[in-house]
Amino acid sequence: MSVDIAIDLGTSNTRIYIAGKGKFLDEPSVVTINLDNDDVIAVGHDAYSMMGRTSQRLSTIEPIVGGVISDFYLVENMIKIQLGKANVSRVVKPRVVACIPGEITDVERRAVVNSILSIGVRSVSLIEASKAAAIGAGLDIRSPHGRLVLDIGGGTTDIAVISLGDISVSRSMKVAGNSFDEEIIRYVRRKYNLIIGKVTAQKAKFEIGAVIKPEAEKKYTVKGRNTVTGLPQAVEVSNTELFEDLSEIAIQIASQVQDVLEETPPELVGDIYKDGIVLTGGGSLIYGLDKLIGSQVKIDVHIADNPSDCVINGCGYSLKYIGQEEIDENGAVNPLSMPY
Repeated sequence: MSVDIAIDLGTSNTRIYIAGKGKFLDEPSVVTINLDNDDVIAVGHDAYSMMGRTSQRLSTIEPIVGGVISDFYLVENMIKIQLGKANVSRVVKPRVVACIPGEITDVERRAVVNSILSIGVRSVSLIEASKAAAIGAGLDIRSPHGRLVLDIGGGTTDIAVISLGDISVSRSMKVAGNSFDEEIIRYVRRKYNLIIGKVTAQKAKFEIGAVIKPEAEKKYTVKGRNTVTGLPQAVEVSNTELFEDLSEIAIQIASQVQDVLEETPPELVGDIYKDGIVLTGGGSLIYGLDKLIGSQVKIDVHIADNPSDCVINGCGYSLKYIGQEEIDENGAVNPLSMPY
């Protein structure tokens, strides 16, 4: 028996949703390969645990960069293995809904479709990340009431004003959750002459990351290699010293939100001013991000419930739109693209 599935090929995590079961898998978008023969050794959590720890014969790679597939072969193998974990391999030609960033080229869009078609599915429909995030946040995107969704993922930030099932104005930028990790790496090297890895920076971000001045100081110990001595070293970094550098990234995001609002039709702006902005994605969990963006654009910002899962849940909920008319009798647009 066939069953429909949804896939969120995120820069940081790949998530799979199975109709009737909900979110079934959530693992890092990471692959470890043997450099001698290009065989895939591990994917997901197993590969992530090897990041920065592999021998010269192995390499741990993130095959999705900025929401775009950079290595088709690795993504194809990663999806096959992860679907196998979810027992989807036994399903005969399922229909798939896949999430994509809001602004990608036709070539990049085709790469997503081909990587999924290669595992043997019946069809692939696409949905923009902002639409999926809005659906997953519980918004009725097919009503004529305008809503603004700000989805901050690992590699991309998607901003969209949605009404009647379609996007009125949007922006997609490469400044996102990973940008905060990279800024922490730069800061620690500049301040303490210490080189730390991406995994350490990511942990520090969730422990002490802040974009406004914290009410209480909190410290986190990072370990790495001293650039002067070449020896291992550990230092304590506090949230009170990070927030100024991290706030610059948040201000860039807020500036793009402001640009979207300036291009939005007045009636939709009125709806957004009344309801506020909905913030989704793992990046939304950084301390003070909602408050900083709200203060910059002068509109209330609300973090969605379970923001990290809004996109994959929205993809899953949108499975019901497969095969429906492109535009219904009320003028609402089907949020899914025509299937491939």
